Amino acid sequence: MIERYSREEMTKIWDLNSKFNYYLQVELAVCDAYAKLGTIPSEAAKEIREKASFSVERIDEIEREVRHDVIAFLTCVNESLGDLGRYVHVGLTSSDVIDTAFALQIQDSGKIIKTDLDKTISTLKNLANLHKNTICIGRSHGIHAEVMTFGVKMCNWIDILERQKENFQHALEQIRVGQISGPVGTYSNISTDVEKITCENLGLKPARVSTQIIARDYHAYFMQSLALIASVIEQFATEIRHLQKTEVLELEEGFGKGQKGSSAMPHKKNPVLSENLCGLSRVVRANSFAALENIPLWHERDISHSSAERIIFPDSLILVDFMLNRFNGLMENIVVHSDNMLKNTDKFGGIVFSQKVLLSLVAKGLTREAAYTIVQRNALDAFQNHGDFRANLLKDSDVTSLLSNEEIEKIFDKQAFLQNIDEIYKRVLI
Repeated sequence: MIERYSREEMTKIWDLNSKFNYYLQVELAVCDAYAKLGTIPSEAAKEIREKASFSVERIDEIEREVRHDVIAFLTCVNESLGDLGRYVHVGLTSSDVIDTAFALQIQDSGKIIKTDLDKTISTLKNLANLHKNTICIGRSHGIHAEVMTFGVKMCNWIDILERQKENFQHALEQIRVGQISGPVGTYSNISTDVEKITCENLGLKPARVSTQIIARDYHAYFMQSLALIASVIEQFATEIRHLQKTEVLELEEGFGKGQKGSSAMPHKKNPVLSENLCGLSRVVRANSFAALENIPLWHERDISHSSAERIIFPDSLILVDFMLNRFNGLMENIVVHSDNMLKNTDKFGGIVFSQKVLLSLVAKGLTREAAYTIVQRNALDAFQNHGDFRANLLKDSDVTSLLSNEEIEKIFDKQAFLQNIDEIYKRVLI
């Protein structure tokens, strides 16, 4: 089932018109700061704010000649200002505008991601509450381990995603920095007060030190937080893919009316949304490596990071926004086959109760090694011969000499595995 989702809000933040609008916000904030400090007339700053405008088409036309996007932008804006243009971009360098505007784009994008995370976590909490007591099998190494509930599985996912939300919020706060510090970051032609006032008006913090650019470890850290979100979504999607296998069939992606799974095989219902999420996660992770490689720039700056960032930031933010919405839609429409979950716990006569049998035999006085040998013998026979573990125990004199039929039957009570579920829920669903 394809979820309804529009990428328009996130995509708009990263289109060319928006980029230059963020540039303009920075330039206007600097003019306001100069006016507050009395460096330029307040009326001039007000008039600049009213008149300043640009068009992407005109910027492109100018850039074809000057080969510099910020100069093209400023030239275009100054065409709308006339003599007032002399008050614009005074004492600044291009990166003051670019990096401070970049921080604003990231902050606005981050608000969307936080909303996506909250929505997705809420969906998982609904599933956890609904399936608190839905018995299923836990697996280790892909092999049946012991009984748990589907709700507990959802609690684990909630815990993971809430942790990634905390990581993301921290990274977003870390990168909430701007700079108005001039060439090589020494404030040679601009006051530090201009930076302070400008950043405050834009909702940013001044970078403690800037070297004509904001240090790129900020950006790499932020990109790692996106890669972590994408990676845990892949973790969840991989689990769904495993549980949708025909021979397992504990979960299924919702299948819409009229949807088709295969051009050749009409019976197919494939986990295409989950597979899609796994593939997109690889792209976000790859982008995070590029962000790490942007850290070691030459001296106080070069622009080798710029070309990569124009791709990896919009792509990763748009992708993570899309992935969270797709995963949320997937989970809102997930089909839970609780009957198959229950059936799978009983395979081979309940061999997953082997530890319960082991502990019961030890409690009767056997050494752990002796008890292990007895239980493993019966369990492997059931597993290898498509047999019945419980029936094997009832026929094994080494077992029945110590445990009565009633005691053996009691061992196979699934509810015994769930005695501490409430404690897990108290930790996660507050």
